[in-house]
Parts: sequence; structure tokens; C-alpha cells
Amino acid sequence: MRFVDEAIIKVEAGDGGNGCVSFRREKYIPKGGPDGGDGGDGGHVFLVGDEGLNTLVDFRHKRLLRAERGQNGMSRQMYGRKGASLYVRVPVGTRVRDLDTDEVIGEILTEGQEMLVAQGGKHGLGNIHFKSSTNRAPRQATSGTPGERRNLCLELIVLADVGLLGMPNAGKSSLIAKMSHARPKVADYPFTTLYPNLGVVDMGQGCSFVIADIPGVIAGAAEGAGLGLQFLKHLSRTRLVLHLVDIAPMDERVNTVEEVRQLVSEVEKYGGDLADRERWLVLTKKDLLLDEEFWERKEKLLQELGWQGPVFAVSSVSGEGVDALAQALMQCLETRAVEEKSVADEASEAPYDPTQS
Repeated sequence: MRFVDEAIIKVEAGDGGNGCVSFRREKYIPKGGPDGGDGGDGGHVFLVGDEGLNTLVDFRHKRLLRAERGQNGMSRQMYGRKGASLYVRVPVGTRVRDLDTDEVIGEILTEGQEMLVAQGGKHGLGNIHFKSSTNRAPRQATSGTPGERRNLCLELIVLADVGLLGMPNAGKSSLIAKMSHARPKVADYPFTTLYPNLGVVDMGQGCSFVIADIPGVIAGAAEGAGLGLQFLKHLSRTRLVLHLVDIAPMDERVNTVEEVRQLVSEVEKYGGDLADRERWLVLTKKDLLLDEEFWERKEKLLQELGWQGPVFAVSSVSGEGVDALAQALMQCLETRAVEEKSVADEASEAPYDPTQS
């Protein structure tokens, strides 16, 4: 199935049904009173999270989503039926944005989560509501109100604990294939990866984490070059970013330090808090160098970058360093989970302060 992470749709909630103007017509009752019923409410439009979906491709062909209109009121004080609401299933991780106001309405983050995106219209009143001592035969009723109409942009942002960031051919797909059961396309040319890949890294004893691989980022990505910047949003929900660097590029003219700085610059141009996310440096393709040459290149790279964070060296071919990296990631994620739970517990136990409301 084709991976589509963005779709534009139009949602229309159902209009409310109109009220009815009617009078009783019964034998031996020549002057019956008003008996027009109310209309029914229009149906709403909901988006519902579905973990079984992983793409928005269905919305490329079905762009108009419309809920049912409320039924009009009828005589004999019969009310119209409510319009059926429309429930649209979307992948977990979908962000919903109003195109007309550029407002982010919300995000679908869990299975079965429902989000109201278009409110149905209210029902109209029949003439039974306008009867009074001075108006015995009211001939007025109200129409139902229109349902909400919205133009929405759906953006699928994959949910992962760890994200892989790097230039084309940095070894991202090879690493995710080695660490998990994911089977992305791996080849020796740039931009082999055309869409994000997710892999679950099983650490045993019920412990696991999700890792995401996105297309490589190149210079000028902020101005639309390449594919990477289009998918950088998929790293926005990750807890940790692995910056992969090819320590043994095939082209000897490649300046590895400049490439790292270039990529950091593109991430900063992307905006948001992605540039501030914790980042680990992972040197790939270690097996292509002799130990002495590898250590020389590593020391030179770290010195010129002034790198102070964690550094790992791996070979996706031989598997060297991969298990150590996975263990370090699992330990970091577990520590963060404990810290986040502690913060959440402290917030829930804090006494109520009316000045903060």
C-alpha cells in the first residue's frame, strides 16, 4: 500500500431538519390546534483513531465526507429523526488542521479516540411551540440551522520513540533493518528511502521501543530540495534522535564535519523544538575502516564538531555496536518514562492554587 502522510478533505455536518406548520384535522373537531413537530438534529462528523491504518491514501480519492441531514418535522406532533453521525477512521498519529484558519484542531493519539471535527445543525421548531392565548393558530416555524462545513488538512505523524536522522546513504535503513524486524529497501544510491519506515526493537522480557527512519536530508531542504524536510515532522514526536554519520564515505572529497553542520542547520530552519531534542551521534559503516584509521577519523570529527553528547559506532553488516546502542536506548527511554511519571504524579498531587486558574 502506498504511504501517504498528508491529505486535504472537506467535511460537512448534517443540516438540522425544519420545523413543521400543521393543524389538527380530526372528525368532529372543526378547529383543531397546531400540531407541527420539530425537525431532527443534523449528524456530526467524527474522526476515530485506528491502529490498523498506517496511511492516508484512502482520502486521496474520497475528499468529501458528509453526515446525514436531520429529518423535517411532521404533523401530529411527530418529530423528525436525527441525522446519522459519520465516523471516519484515520491512522493513530493524525494531526488535524483547519485550512481556512490554520488552526490545529487536535491530534488522534490512541486507538478508538474520537474527535469532533464538524458539528451538526440544530433542529427547527414546529408551530406547536408558538401557540399562546393570543395566537391560537400560529403559522410560523423555524428552519434547522446549517451543519458546520470545514476544509481540513490531515497530517500523519508517525509515533516512534527514536528517530533516525542523517544524510542520504548514511546507513539509516540498514540500521533499522538490523535492529528490528522492519525490512526497508536498502541500496547503494541516495534516496533509496522514499517514505518513513517504522521498526519495533524487541529487547526481551516485554521490553521494546519503536524506531523511525525518514528519507535523507540534504542541503537546501528548507527551500524544498530533496525529500527529508517533508518528513522531518515524523521526528517531532520522538523522545530521542540518532544522528547517523557515514564515517567511511565512498567519495573521499566529502567533508563529514561540514555535512553534520549542514544537516543541523537544516533542522534549525525547520523550526519547532526538533533542534532542541536530545541527539546522539552514531558513526556508521565502521567495518569499512581499519581500527587505527577509524579512531583517527572519529577523534578528528568529534574535535572539529566540539561534540559533547553520547557517541556510538556501529556496523550494520557485522552487527558490531548495534546491541550496545539498543541497550543504551532502552535504558534511556525507561529512565525518561520513570521521570515523566514522577512529574505527572507530582502535578496531580499538588494542592489547588486558585491564583493559577
